Parts: sequence; C-alpha cells; structure tokens
Amino acid sequence: MIESQPAGVRLTVVKVTTDQDGLYGYGCATFTQRADLVKPAVEKYLKPFLLNKTTDRIEGIWQSCYDSSYWKNGPVLNTAISGIDMALWDIKGRQAGMPVYQLVGGKCREAADIYGHADGPDYKDVVEAAKRYLAQGFRNVRVQVGIPGMAGYGAGRTGDAAVKALHDKPVFEPAVYIRRALKLLEVCRQELGEEVELLHDMHERVSPNEAVQFCKDAEKFKLFFMEDPLSPEDLGCFRQIRQNCATPIAMGELFNSPHEWIALIGERLIDYIRVHVSQTGGFTPARKIAVLAEMFGVKTAWHGPGDVSPVGHMANVTLDVTCHNFGIQEYSPFNDRTQEVFQGCPVMKDGYLWVSEKPGWGIEVDEKAAAKFPFTAGRNNLNGGWGEVRRRDGTVIKQ
Repeated sequence: MIESQPAGVRLTVVKVTTDQDGLYGYGCATFTQRADLVKPAVEKYLKPFLLNKTTDRIEGIWQSCYDSSYWKNGPVLNTAISGIDMALWDIKGRQAGMPVYQLVGGKCREAADIYGHADGPDYKDVVEAAKRYLAQGFRNVRVQVGIPGMAGYGAGRTGDAAVKALHDKPVFEPAVYIRRALKLLEVCRQELGEEVELLHDMHERVSPNEAVQFCKDAEKFKLFFMEDPLSPEDLGCFRQIRQNCATPIAMGELFNSPHEWIALIGERLIDYIRVHVSQTGGFTPARKIAVLAEMFGVKTAWHGPGDVSPVGHMANVTLDVTCHNFGIQEYSPFNDRTQEVFQGCPVMKDGYLWVSEKPGWGIEVDEKAAAKFPFTAGRNNLNGGWGEVRRRDGTVIKQ
C-alpha cells in the first residue's frame, strides 16, 4: 500500500507485485474520508485471499473478491477491490506493451472534453475564475458561489459575519442557497455568453420539492447539467424532476451499489452517470456501468475531484476515450508535489484531457517521494472526515 498526501488530500494506491521481476501494477484505492480503513481491508483480507493466484483472470478475481466478505457494496470493500482491479489492468497492459485503452478496443475519440471548477465568494469572483478557464481553452465550467454568513458548497466563504444560529456549527439554509445560486446562473449567462457550457453542483443539500423547483427555475439558463439535485436516499423523486423540466441531470458520485443506479439509468431519469470509479470497485465494473448507460442514452461524467489519485484519473480518461457514450470529464489539476509522486499524470491541453500512450496506466509511483507527504489529521482534526453543517435550528444538512 502507498499512502500519500501531496496536495492536502489523502491518496491511497495499491501496488500488486508478481513473481516476474519488474512486473507489477498500480490501482487507485482512495477513500479520503475513511482512508485508514482501506489499508487493513487490502492487507489483512484481500492480500492473503489473492496470494499465489494468477493475475490474468481479472473478471474472476473481481467476482471472488466481491463475494469473499459475504456482505457487499460497502465503500471500504469496493475501494479496496478497486485498488486490486486497477492494478491487474495495469499489469496486463505492461505485459502486452500497450496502454489499457488498447486492451478494451481502442479509442473512439482523441481526448476527453473536461470542465473546470470556477468558484468564489461573490458573483464577480466566479465570473473571473470562469474567464481564466476559458483563456486556457476550456469550453465548460462548473460555477459555485459563496453564501453571505453561511457555509456554501464548492466555494469560499464571503467576508460577512456568520449568521446567528442555535449552535456553533457552520450554517446552511437551502432557500437562501437556491436564490443565490439562481442569481449566479443568471449573472454567468449574461457575463460569459451563450456559447459557454455551465454546470452547477447542488450536492444533495435541499429537500426533494426544493430540488424540483430549483431544476425547473434553472431550465432557462440551458445548463450542461445540474449535478446531484437529490441524495441517494431520495432517488424516487427523480421522476418528479423529469416530469417537470428538461434540465439535464447528473447523479451518482455517492453510489456504491448497482441497485442505486440501475433504475435511474433504466428509466432514463438522469442524463449523466457520475460514479466515483473506485467506490464501485474499479475499472472492471465501471465499464459495465458505461455499457448499461449507453443502452438507455445516458452519458458518462465520472467523478474526478482532488480525492482521486492520478492512477484513478487515468482510469477515468481511459473510460472517456473508449466509451461511445462519453459525456464530459470533471478535471482537477495536479500540483508539482503530486507530479513528483505520480510520474505520468494525465495531461491537460486546450481544455482536453489526454490518455497516456505508455503501457498499462503509464504511471510510475515514486515511493520515496510519497513518503515525504504522510497522512495528517486534516484542518478539522476529523482524520479526513467531513465536518458538520446545520440549519439555523440545528438540523443536520446532508453533504
């Protein structure tokens, strides 16, 4: 296991070795919020289970690992399996002398269209951030704005004094957020024009009825998509959104189980499936999700935040260039320390992400460099976990 935090976010990578000198592979097993649980899942359970097995039966190994714990579809188990699964694909590519994309049929596009995160405490800050992306050749931007005196999602706080509440935790009020976000979309359309594709992340923070109204009100701004309007607990309410408006919907970064996405895809209730690849068990099941989605006209938009290792990002872009129903790819830049640890990160050029042409994932991990950036408890001292956000009266807000 290789654990490192070169960009302030905990990254976990599994290294699978073989009995052939110099033949090994890397897989992403990053679960930032519960990172310390993944290592024992791999080393105490999957490692002894897999010792002396052949590396060439990827599907069989995936299925046996999935069944080995009896209880299935937990995020820790899935992420641990993902590390093994991606490493086996890396090994197979290295054996063949080919990048993984060649092993699954080759490219159906040259590179992946991406979007950047344009955010700020106020409207003008978001517009300026978006223009910086456009100057780099981006055609798509996700826009998020802070809320005066409150905790927003995906944007910095404003300078206003904190809203008075019945507790000492950060405050979030859905109605205030919705008004602020709708105004942001209006300003961005006016300032950035009609040719720029706008995206927005609701992050499951409002009630189902509020989500329906928000998506309906946002329809006039012609979004590329509205992300996560509902939580996984409210999946049945996607029918209400679809019945009331044509705003494109993306959903899925919190999904672990097929039972969560099959109905949404099968009933065409979403337009983009936004699964976090390692949470679902790796590259092998992600390909199956893409095939299922293609049959129903749903496109891919794999989760690509900072808490995905470069190995995971390379798996994302490999799916992007090989799946016909690719929609868009979330982009997170790699800082110098990350590129010191992970040599061969996916390359961004002119608003596109490019897959490696080297064998396997095309990435080598410098373990000495990785050790220079050990895990820390994080700024909220919650060992990588998320803190609390509450309404004024103390009700916990989903995140």
